[in-house]
Amino acid sequence: MKKLVELTVDGMDCANCAAGITRYLERKGLEDVYVNFQTKEVRFRLVDEDFSVDEAKGGIRKLGYTVVEPEQKPEFWTLERKLLIGAIFTTPLLVGHLLMSAGIHWSLMHNAWLQFFICLPVFILGAWHFGKSAWNSVLNGMPNMDVLIFIGGTAAFVYSLVGTLSGEAQYIFYETCATIFTLVLLGNWIEKRAVAQTTTAISELSKLQVEHARRIMPSGTIISIHYPEIQPGYILQVNEGDKVPADGEIFMGQASIDESMLTGESLPINKTWGDQVIGGALVLSGNFQLTVGAVGKKSVLGQMIELVKTAQQDKPDIQRLADKISAIFVPAVLGISALTFVLSYFLFDIAFKNALMNAIAVLVISCPCAMGLATPTAVMVGVGRLARNGILVKGGKTLEIFAKIRNIVFDKTGTLTTGQFTIESIDYAPGVEPAEVQNLIYDLESHSSHPIAKSLVNELEGKIIFNGQRFGPISLNRVEEEKGKGMLGYDDTGNTYSLGASENGQGHLVLRKNGEQLATLSLSDQIKPEAKACIDYLKSKNIRPYILSGDKTHKTEVVAQALGIEHFFAEQVPSQKLERIAQLSQEAPTAMVGDGINDAPALAKATIGISLSNGSQAAIQSAQIVLLNGSLERLPQALAISAHTVLTIKQSLYWAFAYNIVAIPMAAMGYLNPMWGALFMAFSDVVVIGNAIRLKYKKIS
Repeated sequence: MKKLVELTVDGMDCANCAAGITRYLERKGLEDVYVNFQTKEVRFRLVDEDFSVDEAKGGIRKLGYTVVEPEQKPEFWTLERKLLIGAIFTTPLLVGHLLMSAGIHWSLMHNAWLQFFICLPVFILGAWHFGKSAWNSVLNGMPNMDVLIFIGGTAAFVYSLVGTLSGEAQYIFYETCATIFTLVLLGNWIEKRAVAQTTTAISELSKLQVEHARRIMPSGTIISIHYPEIQPGYILQVNEGDKVPADGEIFMGQASIDESMLTGESLPINKTWGDQVIGGALVLSGNFQLTVGAVGKKSVLGQMIELVKTAQQDKPDIQRLADKISAIFVPAVLGISALTFVLSYFLFDIAFKNALMNAIAVLVISCPCAMGLATPTAVMVGVGRLARNGILVKGGKTLEIFAKIRNIVFDKTGTLTTGQFTIESIDYAPGVEPAEVQNLIYDLESHSSHPIAKSLVNELEGKIIFNGQRFGPISLNRVEEEKGKGMLGYDDTGNTYSLGASENGQGHLVLRKNGEQLATLSLSDQIKPEAKACIDYLKSKNIRPYILSGDKTHKTEVVAQALGIEHFFAEQVPSQKLERIAQLSQEAPTAMVGDGINDAPALAKATIGISLSNGSQAAIQSAQIVLLNGSLERLPQALAISAHTVLTIKQSLYWAFAYNIVAIPMAAMGYLNPMWGALFMAFSDVVVIGNAIRLKYKKIS
């Protein structure tokens, strides 16, 4: 297995930064490259032994980013310190300029050389901060916004220096250089803090992971171990007030558990022997011993964190246009800036200084980052909000597609119904003993994993087993399952027993001995309480619900009528389910909701597959959306949050495009000076990120 390397990289500001690192690592032949500017993560898999991790780190550093090492001392020149120094030296220059504009003359600030020395620290700081990033982005073939800021600020400084040396006071505007660099640093600082708000879902989920756990040794001794030491199969002691250390099954004891942060289920759940628990859940009362099933990235909590982290990697189609424009944005703006200067000075006879100021304003007011930030910030917040409501979404593209869904197809058993079957009645043939029938059914169904079989076994246990002792004969020595037909059993005397569906299509089970009927079972499966509200919501949004079931027509029709579903398909084998899904998907975007192994192909075939977390692993792996608490009430939430996430992306991209379309011509025509341009540019990213953060708190019905 090729080594997977995970690094923490500081200094990435937007999607273009992440794309630059990605391109560099892929050019070096590395596989599975993943770069997330929001979480500062860089991951890749080493392929060629000639290219080491240290070389990868060195390459990233040469691009202008900081690889954070364990135990590394924090950088002295943080963004906050750079901003503070910039603000201290920029303030007197800016105040002097504003006073002069108001007709108030501060004689001290009329000294050009004093202005030069006050501006010099800001220029050095800005040229270092933006110049390094700009140069590396050019070398990497993806020029970023810092190219524009560096050229604009440097042009103002050099031009002012020439004016100082020649004694031409009207050519001196050091305050423009200092203000450009300082305001953009301010914007970067605000942006950094705002981006952190979009990743709170990750930090909140990460806090659920415990640092220590109590392991019960084979000798019975309890020792404390660190979280990374927990292994599947370990038995852990979990007490009241603890967070469950890992996914697993209760081995002994019982407790009331709060899983709200993981599943969105607000009410505590009582768990006892044999029940599954999720790592990160809070034990409100009671205690138990836990047999560890999954830990780390294989646990539910680990998968949630990974899904939220990697959500932006899968870009929605709506972002592709923005990416194409961002790739040519900086060269285009440089061209517009040069053209502005040439036309202003040579064609319209505008003074050299004013023509230069217009060209600089074009550079500093342009903002390609807003287009790059629009989608990943909104997706990160949207996926995080879904995760907090117990909805896992595999990728940002899923959100966009899901918001366009027009058909939703439901499996019946275990999805619309509880899957917990009960025996309504048993009709016994004349002369047949009930105890014999119950024992035969128990023996046959205990060898099957079908939901009906599990329900029958659970119900009959209380009737034939008392204080751990079996009541009645145990007659079968061999049992087989015929897929799609039922169970077959054989006893020592050569008799054959079968339990399967009745031939009249009424959904009854028939128990036979050598072909002769012994009993007929009538079963009932309750509809989930939240199913009706879910279907009503879909219909209110003009989304057509369907039922696609392998169950008998009569039973499927009863459920469809109870829920108000007009279209249903019953007695469908897996191949027929695939055909139905393919047909509906051709008509309109179609989602499939299911939980069984036989639903996995249909989930994969649908436009979007939706699985319940209490379903089979095959169904969960085939789906793009997983409803964690197994409840259909999460489906309307998933639809609503997805729709609002896509709306937020569209709003942010509209702002990013509109801002640049309006601002660049205004700057070129001289309506905005470079200082105002820097101010507007600094806050344009903040508008986009703020809109994403609004998605986190806005009320979604």
